[in-house]
Amino acid sequence: MEFNQQESEINSIVSVDNAQIKLAHTCLKTPCFISPRYFTETEITNLDQLDKATLFPLISQDDVDILIIGTGKTTQFLHPKQQIEIQQMGIGVESMNHESACRSFNLLLSDIRRVGLLLL
Repeated sequence: MEFNQQESEINSIVSVDNAQIKLAHTCLKTPCFISPRYFTETEITNLDQLDKATLFPLISQDDVDILIIGTGKTTQFLHPKQQIEIQQMGIGVESMNHESACRSFNLLLSDIRRVGLLLL
């Protein structure tokens, strides 16, 4: 799937396929984390690994108040305890499939929102 680039200094997604995410200036393999001004490949491979300890090093690199989690071809959901733990960090969280997550991330970036994208 192809996307249009908005601003070159912000990490909007140009394209996505099964195992690779293309930003304007780099390509990432999944799993990865992307925020407006930070990106990295990560070792978080499934929802069970998500908690404050695994998320904090990622979201602290950029000012994030919304976290979108891409869970592959199908949508999987966080356990309610995980949702509460993440919300207690002051972060809204939503799970969806990869393509929807990438579209939502780009849309929120274009609205100048503080969004993070975690693709598992």
